Amino acid sequence: MLRDFIAIDFETANEHPCSVCSVGIVIVKDGLVADSYYNLIHPEPDYYTYCCQRVHGLSACDTNDAPVFPDVWAEIEKHIETIFPDSALIPFVAHNSRFDEGCLKAVFRVYQMDYPDYRFFDTLAASRRWFGRSLPNHQLQTVAFACGFDLKRHHHALADAEACAAIALSIL
Repeated sequence: MLRDFIAIDFETANEHPCSVCSVGIVIVKDGLVADSYYNLIHPEPDYYTYCCQRVHGLSACDTNDAPVFPDVWAEIEKHIETIFPDSALIPFVAHNSRFDEGCLKAVFRVYQMDYPDYRFFDTLAASRRWFGRSLPNHQLQTVAFACGFDLKRHHHALADAEACAAIALSIL
């Protein structure tokens, strides 16, 4: 059973995976939520598509004065290292990890940061194995509800990370 991990969720401003405009993380240690963090991010490239805005409700007005990704990631690393001094061994968990891991790799490339080859677990894939066809779909809110978590602010990065952490604690 996975007891130590970091649940992460990104929202993007446009079709580019590097255009992260918000991030939420939930740090789980020994099966309990030890810390959480949320921040807006000034996206790169700096524009919003209507489709993305409709999903998460964020716009340039929200992120014009937000810090850039390297500054936000430095804060995230501080939070992680406070709980896990040897943070390189702690995996990340995301619902549809291909998206969130892709965002993380892309934004590291844009800012020419060294990517530490984080290990990711996918609660979407785990849900498909665990629940099979017993759920109508394997969307985050559906799986979270099946695991006893009421996701009230879907597409808010921290709320989604909290739901992901609850799913991971339930089925991983």
